[in-house]
Amino acid sequence: MQKGQIGVTTENIFPVIKKFLYSDHEIFLRELVSNAIDATQKLKTLASFGEYKGELGEMRVEVKVDKEAGTLTVSDHGIGMTSDDIDKYINQIAFSGAEEFLNKYKDTANAIIGHFGLGFYSAFMVAKKVEIRSLSYKEGAEAVKWECDGSPEYTMEPTEKATRGTDIILYIDDDNKEFLEQARIDALLKKYCRFLPVPVVSGKEQEWKDGKYVDTDKDKVINSTEPTWTKKPSELTDEDYRNFYHELYPGQEDPLFWIHLNVDYPFTLTGILFFPKIKSNLEIRKDRIQLYCNQVYVTDSVEGVVPEFMMLLQGVIDSPDIPLNVSRSYLQSDTAVKKISGYITKKVASRLDELFKANRADFESKWDDIKIFIEYGMLTDEKFCDAAMKFVLLKDTEEKYYTLDEYRTLVEASQTDKDGNIVYIYATDPVAQYNYIHAANEKGYNVLLMDGQLDGHFISMLESKLDKTRFVRVDSDVAENLIPKETKKDSGLTPDQISLLTNLFHSQVPKTEKCDFLVSFESLDPAANPILITQNEYMRRMKDMAATQPGMSFYAELPDNYNMIVNTSQPVIARILEDAQKALDEKVGPLRATVNSDNEKLTALRAEIKDNKPTDEQTAQEKELLAAVDKARKEQETIITDYAATQPVIKQVIDIALLGNGLLQGRDLSEFIKRSIALL
Repeated sequence: MQKGQIGVTTENIFPVIKKFLYSDHEIFLRELVSNAIDATQKLKTLASFGEYKGELGEMRVEVKVDKEAGTLTVSDHGIGMTSDDIDKYINQIAFSGAEEFLNKYKDTANAIIGHFGLGFYSAFMVAKKVEIRSLSYKEGAEAVKWECDGSPEYTMEPTEKATRGTDIILYIDDDNKEFLEQARIDALLKKYCRFLPVPVVSGKEQEWKDGKYVDTDKDKVINSTEPTWTKKPSELTDEDYRNFYHELYPGQEDPLFWIHLNVDYPFTLTGILFFPKIKSNLEIRKDRIQLYCNQVYVTDSVEGVVPEFMMLLQGVIDSPDIPLNVSRSYLQSDTAVKKISGYITKKVASRLDELFKANRADFESKWDDIKIFIEYGMLTDEKFCDAAMKFVLLKDTEEKYYTLDEYRTLVEASQTDKDGNIVYIYATDPVAQYNYIHAANEKGYNVLLMDGQLDGHFISMLESKLDKTRFVRVDSDVAENLIPKETKKDSGLTPDQISLLTNLFHSQVPKTEKCDFLVSFESLDPAANPILITQNEYMRRMKDMAATQPGMSFYAELPDNYNMIVNTSQPVIARILEDAQKALDEKVGPLRATVNSDNEKLTALRAEIKDNKPTDEQTAQEKELLAAVDKARKEQETIITDYAATQPVIKQVIDIALLGNGLLQGRDLSEFIKRSIALL
């Protein structure tokens, strides 16, 4: 029997392993099974080169739970080990020193294993004793048994073993009895080993008998040894891809389409990425894409490997150029990983372009489902954005689709303003904004539908990319002003008439919290509505973006500002003005004259004291005039407001405009209905 100490410079490696790897202790099974797969694959390779001429026999890895004995055994029929192999690969662990080791790798459990080749030693995270029984494939080799109880001491001696390969026997410690439960082992094997290239067997297949599941005599194979992504696309049907998707993500709808990745230079990468149907809310999850290394599961935290916008995709990426044991910081900094990320971006953009060109009708039919993905990609990845400018689509309110070039050609002639800018008119709600859309269409304008979650940001991005182009929402102004061709028409009103109408209408606007209305006057089409309500494009866009973007809460807190545009060419407005002038001139006229007279006196007084310090008499006179003007104005406003309250038509035209914009609610809506019935 050989006794000795494991060659490490730390006094005791095992407490270090347990302390720093404890949070990831389940990966011990991945490490041991991966080692067993490697040993099996190596023997297959030797046989293929004629260096091993014996019978391969059944090449599989077995994971066996023995709850009574308290052991978990991982067995293979691979190349096996001699005592010299064990001495070299198990007993000699090269450390640069305990202190450096702890400082460098204290934050990342996987790096400890990966950096020092400690896959086997991860067994001591869950075992109080580990035993190796191995018989090498080499002719005349003697079976060997190695044993260690978690201290630096080990024993190694010859033993009896009938079959080639290695058994790793873990005597599970009291804190980790969960790993003696077959269900727990099955779950871990399914997570880490479901696509390994060698059959992995654990437990027995079950059948339903006498009201419960019972074991049969048939061994249960955990994995699929030839997963879909390892095959050539030419060998696969659409059904194969869909079946694989449902194997990965049971219970989900069929994917929209997929991209099969296959590259061998300057790095090796295979995989399949699926475009799932994304819910209307932008749902970014970090666990949609699974990363593998030679079919061994590594992680589903792939932020460093694929661009952020591809977190909306699902599927598998497999690359031996990404080490099995990686930390997140490694993924973010490694050059090879960045190249892989760039390749995936390029491949996805190329595939989308190919799908668009090959079958545009099919691409359009899926557009509403993939739009959020493409917009997110264009907003967050410059290279993807440049490529996507060729196939990104715009949809109008008639549900017709256009590329950016096609749409520019469509609207350039009719929607260019007086400054040479092409104006893209868009709606966000075709039902609520129906009247505005109809008015724009009547003028020969096309209206885009931009109702997606990211469209506010997407519009701003397009404005920066497209030359002399701006977007305006269809309800941001009256149809005549959406695309200014010339100077606006004068309202045709005198200052006194504007003052009168402003008081009339403003006094009857419902008082709504965080909602302000600015009354203005324009001479529009006589057939248009008496009052139109619009919202400033810039402020509304800022508020919309504030809802989805941190750091813009200032805009979110501002009140909603609306323009209440009174159409002075509309017969109803003309009648309201005429009736008001007749009814109010006698009372309001003298007050207006007082205001005008006192204002003239104020102007003269201020001109007199402009360059000199005012005297006490002048200051008192100014205050007196200001008070008189304020009093007369308030009296004037009270008279007009009282009159407006007796004129249901004024309230009616305001409420009709509010109703058309979804701004009439609660009691005001109820009063509108009653008044409408009364006016009938």
